[in-house]
Amino acid sequence: MTTTIDISLVVDTLLASPGMSETVKINLSVSRKTVLLLTRCIEKGLQSLQTNEAGSAFPEFARKESLSELEGIVADSLQKAGLTELNEKLKALSAQ
Repeated sequence: MTTTIDISLVVDTLLASPGMSETVKINLSVSRKTVLLLTRCIEKGLQSLQTNEAGSAFPEFARKESLSELEGIVADSLQKAGLTELNEKLKALSAQ
């Protein structure tokens, strides 16, 4: 049985591996539907990090380093797909 501490240690070790801080260019060709779903998943994950949900295996230092970068990826993906306004309206609908 794996505990949260064990998973956190593994994730911490992987993130500290050589080359993990290097920039990588990824060229994706996906449908707008996939962009919308992917950004929604990232946003939900970021929300769970911000609320510090119990049992999170994401190391504290990685949260601070990656939070703004992931938010940037979401915003950039939505903007490139022309879905920024639609995403905001969907968020408003789901908040009601």
